[in-house]
Amino acid sequence: MNSIDARGAELRRLHDAPELLQVVNVWDAVSARVIGDLPDTRALATASHSIAATLGYEDGEKIPLDLMLDMVGRIVRTTDLPVSADLEAGYGNAGETIRRAIGVGVVGANLEDQLRPLDDAVASVQSAVAAAAAEGVPFALNARTDVFLRDTIPTDEEKIEEAIRRGRAFLDEGATCVFVPGRLDERTVERLVGGLGQRKLSVIAVPGSVSPSRLQELGVARVSYGPWTQRVALTALRDAARTLYAGGALPEGTQTLN
Repeated sequence: MNSIDARGAELRRLHDAPELLQVVNVWDAVSARVIGDLPDTRALATASHSIAATLGYEDGEKIPLDLMLDMVGRIVRTTDLPVSADLEAGYGNAGETIRRAIGVGVVGANLEDQLRPLDDAVASVQSAVAAAAAEGVPFALNARTDVFLRDTIPTDEEKIEEAIRRGRAFLDEGATCVFVPGRLDERTVERLVGGLGQRKLSVIAVPGSVSPSRLQELGVARVSYGPWTQRVALTALRDAARTLYAGGALPEGTQTLN
């Protein structure tokens, strides 16, 4: 898939296909090559938290957009697979940020609502969709609502209802699917799929989450892993360092992946 149009069309197809799309998030060129070379990898997705940490910034749009897009572009150049970028809340101008991301080869993006007033969040989705259309590139917008990440809504039932309300509004404006991060139990996933539709819900897997096989059975479109993949790598690095400091050796089975 050498053309951006082909990669964009493929990413849209993967969201609509009956098989759950698993994206193992990457944060730099070498992690992208390692994951992209696996035969089961069908698309790549960046983790904004992980890219920011790699470059010495806190999460939450603290990293300059130019630096974020530079790393995203480096990731795109490692692979012929479709790449979706985590663009947080759009860095103050969702449409322009999407346009610039497409310019480095991105064909999909996460866009957070940060629980802003619904009209503002919808306007951001509209801007992102319009920017992709203006560029003429098939684009998979993973419109995120932070309902389950904030404490402003008191009950789980109200959170589910608000996530569905926001998600439907985003879908109506052309979002490909609705990303509802958080540690969701099976009942919540079922309710969200019921309210948004089959193959319209995107979730994050964290320790204790519903298994990918069950997510597929429930009709979820996509599961990602956010900063947890980098945490796995950093845990292995720290454990290896402790072993070395204690007089041990490098772990058996270590591969030359760089």
